[in-house]
Order: sequence, then C-alpha cells, then structure tokens
Amino acid sequence: MLKNIDPAPSKFSMNWLKMLLIGAVLLIDFYLVMLMYSRGEYLFALLTLVILTSGVYIFSSQKVYAWRYVFPGMMGMVIFILFPLVATIAIAFTNYSGTNQLSFERALNVLTQQYYFSGSKYDFKLYPQTDERFQLVLHNKITDQFFVSDNILLTDTPVNVIEKAPPEGDSAPLKVVTQNRSALQAMSVILPDGNELTMSSLRQFSEQKMRYSYDENTRILTNNETMKRYRANDDKGFFQVINAAGEWEDETLEPGYTVATGFHNFVKIFTDEGIQKPFVQIFIWTIIFSVLTVVFTVIIGMVLACIVQWEALRGKGIYRLLLILPYAVPAFISILVFKGLFNQSFGEINMILNNLFGISPEWFNDPLLAKIMILIVNTWLGYPYMMILCMGLLKAIPQDLYEASAMDGASTWQNFTKITFPLLLKPLTPLMIASFAFNFNNFVLIQLLTNGRPDMIGTTTPAGYTDLLVSYTYRIAFEGSGTQDFGLAAAIATLIFLLVGGLALLNIKATKMKLD
Repeated sequence: MLKNIDPAPSKFSMNWLKMLLIGAVLLIDFYLVMLMYSRGEYLFALLTLVILTSGVYIFSSQKVYAWRYVFPGMMGMVIFILFPLVATIAIAFTNYSGTNQLSFERALNVLTQQYYFSGSKYDFKLYPQTDERFQLVLHNKITDQFFVSDNILLTDTPVNVIEKAPPEGDSAPLKVVTQNRSALQAMSVILPDGNELTMSSLRQFSEQKMRYSYDENTRILTNNETMKRYRANDDKGFFQVINAAGEWEDETLEPGYTVATGFHNFVKIFTDEGIQKPFVQIFIWTIIFSVLTVVFTVIIGMVLACIVQWEALRGKGIYRLLLILPYAVPAFISILVFKGLFNQSFGEINMILNNLFGISPEWFNDPLLAKIMILIVNTWLGYPYMMILCMGLLKAIPQDLYEASAMDGASTWQNFTKITFPLLLKPLTPLMIASFAFNFNNFVLIQLLTNGRPDMIGTTTPAGYTDLLVSYTYRIAFEGSGTQDFGLAAAIATLIFLLVGGLALLNIKATKMKLD
C-alpha cells in the first residue's frame, strides 16, 4: 500500500528558505544604503533603497503579483530617466564644481592629511652590503653630523640610526635610489633624539609634520607652518582665512566642499551680465536654429518627395537612392567632411567662390557666416529623413482629390498648396515637434563643426556665437576658466528641460493636437 506523503514539511522548508533569501537581500540592501549614505552619496543611497526594497516586496508578496511584469521596465525608467533628471536638478541647487566635489568630512580629511617638511634636512647615501642589504647614511651639513643605520633592507621601516662615521667604500649610484624610490618614500628613519624623518627628495630626508590641525568646537583649521587660521564658510563651501578679529579674508583652501546654495545658480544666470548676455543670445539663436532647421528640412524634403513620386519622372529609383545617401552616411563623418569643405584657406567651397566671384568668406570667424554654415550642414543632414516620411505619407493621399482638382482646372501649385501640403502637415506635426526638440539639443553638430566658435568677448563663462544651449552648458561644465562649474551647468540644463517641454506643449496646443 502506498502512503500519502505530507507536503507540509516541504512547504515549511521552502517558506524558511524564502525568508532567509529575503533577509539576505535586505541586509545587503541596508548595508549598501548605509555605506553610500556615510560617504555623502544621498541620492544613490535613496535610489538603492527604493529599488531593492520595492523589488523584494513585489517579488515576495502575492498581493502585488501582477506588478512583477512591469517592475523591470519601471525601474529602468527610474534609473535611466527619472534619476538623472532628479540628480541634475539637485546639483543645480548646489555649488558642485571642480573645486567643490567632496563632502565636508572628506574635504576636511584631505586637508588634515597634508604634511610639510620642517627642521633640518639630511643628505643621504646608500652603501651596498651583502644579501641586498644597505647601510643608510644621513649627513647634516649644518652640524656636520653623520648618522648611520645597521645593515637593512630597503623595505624595512622604521629604521633607527646612530651617530657615527660613515662606512668606507663607494655609495650606490643615483640609479639604485631611483629604482627603489617607492620603498624609500615609505621608509621612516628615527634619529637618536626621537625625531622621525621621511624622504623629501632623491637626495634628502627631512622631518615631516602635519600641516593643519582642526578644532571641532570652533570649526577652525590652523596652518601649523604659517599659523594662519581658516574657518569653514558654509555659504561658499571653503575653509576661508580669518583675521585676528574673526572676519573673513579672500584666501581659501582647496579642495572645497559641496553645500546647498538655493536658487543662487538660477539667479546668477539672469543677474550676472557676463552670463546673462551670452545666455539670452544663445537661447535666441537656439530657437532660430531649431525652427529654421525644421522649416528647411520639411520644405526641401516635401518638395523632393513630390518630385521623386511624380509618375512621369524616369529613373525615380536612382534619384531616390542618391537623395537618401546623406541619411545613410554617419552624421559625424558628413560633419567632418563639411568642416573640410568650408575650410577658409584650402576648402573646395571657398576655392569655387574665389574663382567665380573673387570672394573667400571666413566661415569660422564671422558669426553670421558661421551660423549660415551650420544651417546648411544641418539641412543637408536632415532633409532625407523628412523626404522619406513624406514619400510614405503621399501614398496615403487619395488620388480622387487630384482627379477632382484636375477637372476643376487646378494648377500643379494649387494642388500642392491646397491638397498635398495641408494633408501632409497634420501627420508631420508630431515629427516636426520631435525634430525641433532634437535640434534644440544638437550637441554633436556644434561640437564637431565649430565647437561653438567664434567665441564671444567679455563673458564670465566660455561662450560662442554658434553655441546652442546644450553646448554652452557643456563648456561651462567642462571647459570653464579655472574651474568646472557643474552647479551652474545643471541649472542651465534644468532650464533647457523646462524650455523644451514648454515649447513642445505650445506647439501641440498651437496645432490643436490632443495627447492620447
């Protein structure tokens, strides 16, 4: 007789295994969160906590079983879309820059770990002995004293020396010192009076002392070498020197630390003339560039689509292939080719213009010509896309409309303006909005073709006449004069996000389109 097997023990063990697995994941989660939090990475700590904790809950609870299927996609959106956006906005409200990247604790730790060489300097030599051992000899030229160690390996530390005459024989050449530089730098030498020496150069040992001492109560950092006092200035994110009366002076210590500055970066954009003026000019140019690019590419693409779809045209396939080629070639290659063609001294375009009209335009030096050049290149890169779209949309227009217009005696231009253009414009509108948003942030074109140049004069931050807002932001973040101002760049990036979103909504409203 077969006996019934009780599944309860197996189910009980599976539940325990499940609980142990959940507990292990949660322990790892909390450990990572605390580790990130202790290092000042608050956003990453929050992101890790949300993802792992919600993941454990969703995959361990039957109540939210259906969410398991959308959880990976949702977390992908959080990690790659929402989190970078939140991080950028958060940075915009801080002084985060090339000199203010650390937390207060880490900046203080870097400063208090600095040393300086003080006291007498001792010339040193190494005298080879047996078994790869050496005798270290120190010489104080001021007192003419010699201090000699026992036979040591260069990896030994600490090394005690006593005062006595140096050994006879030849010392090791400088090559040996250079080859063992790392070991010698890690070595500490103890003099008979207890002072500790470390290597300060390839020929000398000196006493090393801590440069700064910190008082937690007053938050004052004292330079033990110059006796200057520095207090933490949380408004600027630096240890700033103070005078005897405790008043701030100009000198600061680097590295600084990151502090919240509120709307300072946003206010700076509109109040600092060195930033406001180029920002407004670049913003206007960005709008003009994006609008004209969309207009030119749509008009050229639509006209060419109508031509290659013309039934009476022979060799339509060849024309289509040739006109689509700019879209098939990688954009960066086309941009670099055009950069050579527009070269002011050796470019083919200037050679042709010089031979025909006797002119050689300075495409890269004149602001207006540089902008015209950019529009020409971007139109060349963008029209094939619009042409392909229009070729497909033309197939959807009923031929009855053209037959009816022919019976009424309409001309080709009237067919285009009254039938073709209106019927193509409505389905093209969402794509035109997308094209506008893309060109609003067309960083690659500007970076490869002009790098934003020619540069504007008298600006606080690096800015050029052909810069778009996105390339202007990049130059502030990575090419700033003296420092990399990530906080200001993030503030401009936040404004770009709001502007692009607002303009897209205005375009949708203007064309009376409804979002599904």
